[in-house]
This record gives sequence, structure tokens and C-alpha cells, in this order.
Amino acid sequence: MKAHTKETQAAITSENALNLLKEGNSRFQNNTPLDRDLLGQVSDTSKGQYPFATILSCIDSRVSSEIIFDQGIGDIFSARVAGNFVNEDILGSMEFACKLAGTKIVVVLGHTACGAVKGACDDAKLGNLTALINKIKPAVEAVKEPEDSNLRNSSNIEFVNTVAEQNVHMTIDNIRNQSPVLKEMEDDGVIKIVGAMYNIQDGSVVFY
Repeated sequence: MKAHTKETQAAITSENALNLLKEGNSRFQNNTPLDRDLLGQVSDTSKGQYPFATILSCIDSRVSSEIIFDQGIGDIFSARVAGNFVNEDILGSMEFACKLAGTKIVVVLGHTACGAVKGACDDAKLGNLTALINKIKPAVEAVKEPEDSNLRNSSNIEFVNTVAEQNVHMTIDNIRNQSPVLKEMEDDGVIKIVGAMYNIQDGSVVFY
């Protein structure tokens, strides 16, 4: 399978892009990946890249966007940080990916049993990790149930996963509020900005 060209990228709409990711995850779950010549795609993309999607995900080793969406070289821009939140640098990267490089969708991808979210739930402190976790704490505070403090920690996996989902929604809000470039592109229908959750137990992705 050849890598995307300028022409094939231009033909993809934001809705098409979402469907391509859904279809790719379905192939991943069914263990029926497309037959790709990855070295051939290296050659295809040596003079230019035309990805169709930008995906912000966690650094978790189990959540590689290229794998779980069955994509090849040159198909997606992959931004990764523990807890899949945005800052100025990631927003700038997304603006480059969409406005200048032509991707048609931005996906904020959280996942179940997220270690960074667990750390935020437990108010963990460790060097620079402390500042990172502080960026996820607003999602912890936004989840009101359970009220019992003994249940609002990493030992309650249901709470952890609810916080992870809330963090995805809040990250999308932050993208729209902090990037006029991406907000305008979304309003004009050029791109979609969507959230999703990856289940580390069965490989499925649920889109919001």
C-alpha cells in the first residue's frame, strides 16, 4: 500500500478521516492489518509527507496510535505526552499539522488505567512529574462522584477511567479555547476535533 500523496490527502474530508481511523481500529481488533510495504512508504515519503490525521495520545507503551489504528508511515502526526493534555508546544504542533500540513482531524486519545491520571488522582509528587500531574488535576476535581475521599484514588479504577474521560473532554475544550487557528478551522468544517478512549484490555477505541 502506497503512502498518501498531496492528491489523496486533499480528497479526504474530516468525516472520511474519522472513518479511516474507525476502520483501522476495527482491523486492529480483528487482527487483519492492511498489507503495507513500510520501507516502500519510507521511499514514498522521502520528499514530502501528507498525513490525514493528528492524534494526541499518552506516552503509554500500550497506546501507539499507528498500531491501534492500523496506519503506516506518513499517515498520521502523533503527539504524545503523559496524560494527553495540551500546552503551547503541542498546540503549535497541532496548528502546523492542520493548517500547514493538511491533516483533516485532531483526535485527543485517552486510555483506560492511565498511569498519569492515577498519579493525579493520588496527588503524586516526583520531580518534574509533579508539574505534569498538576495539569491533569482539574479533571480530577471536575469528577464529583464518588464524594468519599477514600474512593477518589487510583485503587478505584472506575474513578480513574472517569477522570481519564473527563480529561479528554477538558483537553478538547482547551484546544478550542487556546487555539483560534484550530477553532476557526473546525468552525469552517475544514477539520474535526474529537475525543476518544482506548481500552487497554480489548484494543477498542470509542469515539465521542
